[in-house]
Amino acid sequence: MPRRVNLPGASELFRPTQGVPEVPRPAERAEPVRRPRTAGPDGPEASGPRVSGRVRHEEKITVYVSSDELLALEQARLQLRAEHRLAVDRGRIVRAAVAAALADLAEHGAGSELVRRLDENAAGRAEG
Repeated sequence: MPRRVNLPGASELFRPTQGVPEVPRPAERAEPVRRPRTAGPDGPEASGPRVSGRVRHEEKITVYVSSDELLALEQARLQLRAEHRLAVDRGRIVRAAVAAALADLAEHGAGSELVRRLDENAAGRAEG
């Protein structure tokens, strides 16, 4: 004769709980959240975009990359871990690269690496 297990129903599992302390939301915290600073060419106080580091992000984008670009990104992550003892995920690498590109654009404008690369890509597509 098979044994039947008696499991709690949904009303028991999802019942309101009493006495659970509320966790303050980020805007309600008494202590400000410290964001990591990045050292730029002028030191940690340099202006421009900063890498957000390992914090909870409210916004999300999806970026499509080629398999070669994804492989290069993963190899860079492994190189950072092996040679520099930096255990970071691909998202942090991408955020650091975006911050560097935006800082370069703000500093050099039309002469920035970002403008140069995007201009090359646009010219290559126009020719092909």
